[in-house]
Amino acid sequence: MSSVEQTIYSPIRPLNRELLLELLSEEIPARMQREAIGALTGLIHRKLAAAQIPTQELNYFVTPRRLTVIGEIPERQPERTEERRGPRAGAPKAALDGFLRAAGLHSLEECEIRDVGRGEFYFAVLRHPGRATAVVLPELLRAAIHELPWPKSMRFPAASLRWVRPLTSVICLFDGTVLPLALDGIPVGRTTRGHRFLSKGEIAVDNADDYRDRLKAACVVLGQEDRHNKIETDLHGLAAAEGLAVKPDLALLDEVAGLVEFPVVLMGAIDDRSMELPPEVLAAAMRTHQRYFSCLNPDGTLASRFLFVADNRAEDDGKRIIAGNERVLRARLADARFFWDQDRRVTLQSRVQALVQRVFHAKLGSVRSKVARMEQLAVFLAPFVPGADVEPSQRSVRLAKADLSTAMVGEFPELQGIMGRYYALSDNEDPAVADAVADHYRPLGPNDVVPTAPLSIVAALADKIDSLVSFFAIGEKPTGSRDPFALRRAAQGVIRIILENNLRVPLRSVFMAAAGVVPVDYQKIMEEQNIVGELLAFITDRLKVYLREQGVRHDLIAAVFALGEDDLVRLLARVRAIERFLTWDDGANLLVAYRRAVNIVAIEEKRDGRAYNDPVDRNILRELQEKQLSAALDVLNELPNRSFVVGGTTEDFSRAMTALASLRQPVDAFFDKVTVNTEEPRLRENRLRLLSAIRATMNRVADFSQIEG
Repeated sequence: MSSVEQTIYSPIRPLNRELLLELLSEEIPARMQREAIGALTGLIHRKLAAAQIPTQELNYFVTPRRLTVIGEIPERQPERTEERRGPRAGAPKAALDGFLRAAGLHSLEECEIRDVGRGEFYFAVLRHPGRATAVVLPELLRAAIHELPWPKSMRFPAASLRWVRPLTSVICLFDGTVLPLALDGIPVGRTTRGHRFLSKGEIAVDNADDYRDRLKAACVVLGQEDRHNKIETDLHGLAAAEGLAVKPDLALLDEVAGLVEFPVVLMGAIDDRSMELPPEVLAAAMRTHQRYFSCLNPDGTLASRFLFVADNRAEDDGKRIIAGNERVLRARLADARFFWDQDRRVTLQSRVQALVQRVFHAKLGSVRSKVARMEQLAVFLAPFVPGADVEPSQRSVRLAKADLSTAMVGEFPELQGIMGRYYALSDNEDPAVADAVADHYRPLGPNDVVPTAPLSIVAALADKIDSLVSFFAIGEKPTGSRDPFALRRAAQGVIRIILENNLRVPLRSVFMAAAGVVPVDYQKIMEEQNIVGELLAFITDRLKVYLREQGVRHDLIAAVFALGEDDLVRLLARVRAIERFLTWDDGANLLVAYRRAVNIVAIEEKRDGRAYNDPVDRNILRELQEKQLSAALDVLNELPNRSFVVGGTTEDFSRAMTALASLRQPVDAFFDKVTVNTEEPRLRENRLRLLSAIRATMNRVADFSQIEG
């Protein structure tokens, strides 16, 4: 008989002791620091839990050179009692002897006899004292350190440990005592080092408080948030002292906080010649290459000052450090001036053909091919955008990607479009065309503004719609979390541009037009696989995501989309109308009646093996209530077709919703007084047709079967 085991842990909580773990290494890339310390802490926490060593909280700290974990941990595992049920009392001696051997006992006197309701059984109660945490912890920590994942790591000679940068030393203290930790020859003890330049020699620590105090004295700000806050405060303080403001850049602030252990904010000056460059070039050069913060004048223009964070404290108030950074920046900006001057020697128009040499996608051809498709799509889109004439729309699209071949964009890819605008203005292009070149990538994300100028709208829609249709055509559709060509962002951009500019764009027709200009090899595939239908479904899903934050119900969107509605502005207006309709008592009750009618018809159609979609025979309507319901349906069906179907105005649709609400009373009366499944076959069939007519009439407004609740 197999035994039944149960483990019970002692309710007595062991005393907590302090764990201090510091991994000191060469500089860890800033982008990896937060994830690394979070992963290390998580690994330690999970391994402690698996070893039955509960811990309430592990505090963690990260600097460019160290990962530190500090926590209060029980001094030993809890005692556990293990109960094993053995054979029934009076079982054969062989079974009892086997049970005793398995439990590590010598005689039955060491067992308990319990009645479990199905007879009496022997129970072995085994008590296991908890192991000391100091014994368990070294192997546990070693495993966590070895398992820590890095995006990139290296293995050191004659060592199996992989780490992002060479590990210098490790502090591993438990209750003030060094824990032996075998890490392939890396020194493990109670010593560390302070700031690389502002502190000399090793620092021995006794506990976590001592560790913090000694590092602070050694010019190390241990907490990343503390460094972040100090940098932010000093940036704003130094800028305000000059009557300036800091250009907001949270990502750069986070990165810089991961580059220094003792942040010192300093201000430098930009030379006058460099200030002649476009402000975006100045900001990009300072941010990308030097991690400098831009300063703004009170009017919002770029100031001739920059802020940077040093990891050193100089005796001359940082004058030599500032001078060195100014010298480096002048060299960087001299390169930018060279690119600026060289790029303007050639017109943007003349660069369009050079896009042939840039591959957009192996199956879709060059960037020039994409631009050609966008030009044809612009002709189709322009009439749907008020104020967008066809010729300037095409011109905007033709020049939109031309700056990709410039030296400036080659050096600063984030300036694509922005530089195109400057070069277009330098070529005396129409300012509206130049603005469209800059705006056609927008919106770049959920927090970016959408283009509002007519030519900019056409260019942005043409770019995104071509990408959506082209990549769907070649089978490169987003799947799960995989979206290498940012098609979800493109779809979101299309939705925002259309809705926020209140554009009446028939998406199905637009997708068909775009499908007509994809490479010929894929046009037949698009027809066979109904790619346009897939695109509309994809847009529907993105629209649900976009509207969810606005409190719009996704089922209402699906109910309207099911009728083939592809005008997003009208779709949203219709959704709002249905939403209002369902808040009325008549609307909510009519939805309940609709479901009742649909369910009855569906059940009877399945049972009879036929549909009841034929017109109602008014000559055999018998009861007053069924006559009134038929008359109410006739009134609704006499309304102009535009009130229900795609193509009608929102005003027509609202009128239809009001008329639909009037159906509630006759429907309720019908269900109260009329028996559908009567014994007379003709009468039963006619009443089922009447219920089917309710379904058909309401489904002209929206597919009410999609509506939940």
